[in-house]
Amino acid sequence: MPELPEVETIRLDLEKTLVAKKIVSLQILSVNTVKHSKSFFDKKLLGFNFSDISRRGKLLIFKISDGDNFLLIHLKMTGQLIYLEGKNKVAGGHSLKKGSFLEAVGGDLPNKHTRVIFNFIDNSQLFFNDLRKFGYLKIIGGEELAKILAENYGPEPLEKKLDEKYLKQVFKNRLRPIKNLLLDQKIIAGLGNIYVDEALFLAGILPTRTAKSLKAQELSALVQAIKKVISLALKKRGTTFSDYLDSKGRKGNFSKFLKVYGRQGETCFNCQKEILKIKLGGRGTHYCSKCQK
Repeated sequence: MPELPEVETIRLDLEKTLVAKKIVSLQILSVNTVKHSKSFFDKKLLGFNFSDISRRGKLLIFKISDGDNFLLIHLKMTGQLIYLEGKNKVAGGHSLKKGSFLEAVGGDLPNKHTRVIFNFIDNSQLFFNDLRKFGYLKIIGGEELAKILAENYGPEPLEKKLDEKYLKQVFKNRLRPIKNLLLDQKIIAGLGNIYVDEALFLAGILPTRTAKSLKAQELSALVQAIKKVISLALKKRGTTFSDYLDSKGRKGNFSKFLKVYGRQGETCFNCQKEILKIKLGGRGTHYCSKCQK
């Protein structure tokens, strides 16, 4: 699943290509992907454009030029957004295979993974592809959007609100493993498996520790580690796991900076002990038993 750095990269690149382009037709090839009827989708989108593209955590928010409606797009685990304008190809999301652009998106477009197609006035197109059909598109009003964001998303990693005091408050008396809580979008928006493993390693904290067991110094180290890891990942345009493609079809290059994620069986860069992988809350979890306590 794309995490905050990957989704932010997609957002920035699509904002440069989609904003102000009039939508002239829509094709919904998978009714379960869109949380509305085709007629509702047409009514809310046809003849309008996207005036802005924002994000909260891993959720993409497209503002519709009609006034107070928004298109939400969540890629979930295997979603892709692919924009074609002549020879210009822009893609972001889960890559299906190593190799060429076409191999990454599943072949000539549209293909068997294509769920929704947006057609714009200049003949450009935006495809929503999704191998496992977990992703979705949904149109909501501003009031509902505000409620969703308030109830389902905590502060983002680089916001000032995410500090030692905040973590101390949300971790108080919590017996769940720290790894599981950091993946909770209501606590921190945008963190996923890759960057949680990396932040815990950088902070020297075992992922199996209970949240309430962390001392003030460890909370401070964890906050700093989260911010450092996310900042670098944003700068490097994300991680290349599963041949992740950003929204210009380019691979991110944070992978060369990974210390534990995906390195099970290899030696730790710090102490040369073997990097271990366990299942924690159903998620593969990577750590060094010597460097993390």
